[in-house]
Amino acid sequence: MIFRTVLMYIMVFAVMRIMGKREIGQLSIFDLVISIMVAEIAVLVLEDSKRPLYDGIVPMLTLLLIQIGIAVLSLRYRKLRLWFDGKPSVIIRDGNIDQEEMKKQRYNMDDLLMQLRSQKVDSVGDVEFAVLETSGQLSVFPKEKSGAPKGDAKEMRRREAPFSSVVSKVRYEPLPLPLIVDGKVEDNNLKQIGKTRFWLKNQIQAKGVGDFKDIFFCSIDHKGKLYIIPKKIK
Repeated sequence: MIFRTVLMYIMVFAVMRIMGKREIGQLSIFDLVISIMVAEIAVLVLEDSKRPLYDGIVPMLTLLLIQIGIAVLSLRYRKLRLWFDGKPSVIIRDGNIDQEEMKKQRYNMDDLLMQLRSQKVDSVGDVEFAVLETSGQLSVFPKEKSGAPKGDAKEMRRREAPFSSVVSKVRYEPLPLPLIVDGKVEDNNLKQIGKTRFWLKNQIQAKGVGDFKDIFFCSIDHKGKLYIIPKKIK
């Protein structure tokens, strides 16, 4: 049993090593299937000591040859590469979320916010482009931040005046608070800033949105500014 375990370890290690470092860092769907099958074959051989070793070695080598063959062909033919690996999807463009693409990729708002936070981006509005890679990783390109002209300072203060009572309550929040996600109001976050649904409805109606269910995402930042994305898919 010890000999079989060591041999299977060497075989799995060798197969994964030959497949390349991409197997570890950027698993595509095809890579993931190959990796799972290699692991399962090794387990089957170890569980049944009466099973001959070539029952595990031959399938592993077969999978290795398939993976190498497809990898070589993918280098030459882009269409084949796109068919196996898929292609990246633009989720955010100039601060606007592509809801249709998110629905197509079955990618929800919680996943998006989590990956934005992991890259130290605190607001969707600060993103120029966000691309969902074939590995599931989100590549984020923040907007260029530039100081506002001095002449605009008074205008900015005037626009923020209606939210002055909210600013003090979210000033110390490290991230914008989601108030509406996919048409549903986050009541706990509303309580955190000391506001009600009535107040929130007035704010969204002032932005030209009639009801909560018509909003895909709404958040408030530490300056009391609302960021609203209306629903395009109903």
